[in-house]
Amino acid sequence: MDHSEATRGKSRVVKAGGRDIHLSEFGQGHPLLMLHGGGPGANGLSNYTHNIEVLAKDFRVLVPDMPGYGKSAKRVDPADPFGDLAAAMLALLDTLGIERAHVAGNSLGGACALRMALERPERVSALVLMGPGGIGVTREPPTDGLKLLLGYYAGEGPTREKLASFIRDYLVADGAAVPESLIEERYAASLDPEIMAAPPLRRPAKPEDLVPLDLTLDPRLAACKIPSLVLWGSADKVNRASGGLTLQQTMGHCDLYLFSGTGHWVQWERPDEFNAATAAFLRRHV
Repeated sequence: MDHSEATRGKSRVVKAGGRDIHLSEFGQGHPLLMLHGGGPGANGLSNYTHNIEVLAKDFRVLVPDMPGYGKSAKRVDPADPFGDLAAAMLALLDTLGIERAHVAGNSLGGACALRMALERPERVSALVLMGPGGIGVTREPPTDGLKLLLGYYAGEGPTREKLASFIRDYLVADGAAVPESLIEERYAASLDPEIMAAPPLRRPAKPEDLVPLDLTLDPRLAACKIPSLVLWGSADKVNRASGGLTLQQTMGHCDLYLFSGTGHWVQWERPDEFNAATAAFLRRHV
């Protein structure tokens, strides 16, 4: 298989844990499962448009739409979304016959990846986490960016203006770099009736509902020895960059890179550095 064939990819819907999961696959080699963030209208391919081709030179890159997003089944357990998504992605590996995989995740995808590692550490060969959710959420009030994300379907409901503000003002440091086509694509996707009826991420009704969402309260985190690379934008307005140091100080084998002048979407805003650091790190742990 030449490089063009390896990176062209193929997409299909697979049944995993009783749910339909839309999956795109590229390249060959050790499996790398890439999990997207949880913003309105998110899906796997749009989250990693600047990364897949490079990483597929070394790895079998698997890019699903997680449950609740894109072309996958829409139901997600509101009481334990991280655990529900982790179970779905582990079931996806089962369906594909994959015993161990690298797992990379951005934001919600990072929380899912970390929860996979805590639940089934033998299935995860290495972790790459970009501004992951669930880090210290019980200790500090939510950021303005997270409030916008969780409140997108509340009030008057979805609007293009709300989505454009979230992406341009809070998701990335340089909003002018975001093309109109990305805004239009994600806004249209956010209007899916199934998603509007049951948004995959919702504002917790009570403070105690945050406890299952705070991964730093899980005693298994300190026992996690999986090689981990944490990449965080210092100007992240959705998940505080201080979470990176928390992870490094808590986990046993955790490298941390902070990107100056960068927001919540490191893999999109700083793709060359992201791709180089991620590929070099993961190659060491095959």
